[in-house]
Amino acid sequence: MKKLLLLVVAAIMATMHVNAQMMKAADLEQYAKERYGDKWLVAAANLARTLTLDKNESLTYQQIIEAPGKTKEQLYVALNYWATATFQDRQAITLNDKEAGCIIISSTIHNIVKHMGTMNSYSVSITPVIRIDIKEGRVRVTYTVQNYDILTDISGGWFSLAEPDERTFGDSKRKAEDKTNPNLYDEQWEIAQHYPFVPKDLQKRTCSKALVMTHAYSNAVLDKVEEAIKNGLVGNEDDDW
Repeated sequence: MKKLLLLVVAAIMATMHVNAQMMKAADLEQYAKERYGDKWLVAAANLARTLTLDKNESLTYQQIIEAPGKTKEQLYVALNYWATATFQDRQAITLNDKEAGCIIISSTIHNIVKHMGTMNSYSVSITPVIRIDIKEGRVRVTYTVQNYDILTDISGGWFSLAEPDERTFGDSKRKAEDKTNPNLYDEQWEIAQHYPFVPKDLQKRTCSKALVMTHAYSNAVLDKVEEAIKNGLVGNEDDDW
């Protein structure tokens, strides 16, 4: 009984750790700074030299992870466990097909960037699509983002005289404290149409940090999938029990 309790506690702690690494914007920003520095314009320009947009002008990463000796079923169980423990939103897993060996996840990371400009301030969220394809002894992970979801505070720039509770978002339907619909964005910015893929961009600073944070999240996802494949979510998912 004591051993079982310890295993349950370990599972809970591991799940909390995964969520902290992947789901909170503050932790994601620290993760990005440790790897790319906090000079977002420079970091974005450096990343642009190594990144290629796909045929749909989306930012796509793909990695094949070898898992010698593990069956398709074993890999599916491990990754299904990882996905359901990591993404608490029940709507996040949009496809979970054991027979096809495919798991698709779409989960929004809110407010990965908050930037105050001269006239406006911006809050940026992303909704990556993560596809996991599973075969005997190997897994392919594809991570895709096409747009930044933008919430613009048209009275929140450096020159604004508005008090915080008087600020109005871009469509003039929401106030700063409005919590009714966090997914109601003013607009979407296509990644391909903004810095660093377009050098002359009025939203250069906002999009620099958005690109770095999006890239950092892709690394976090790929790292966690590989860890789940090789060691399981909590490190004790074996047949010896």
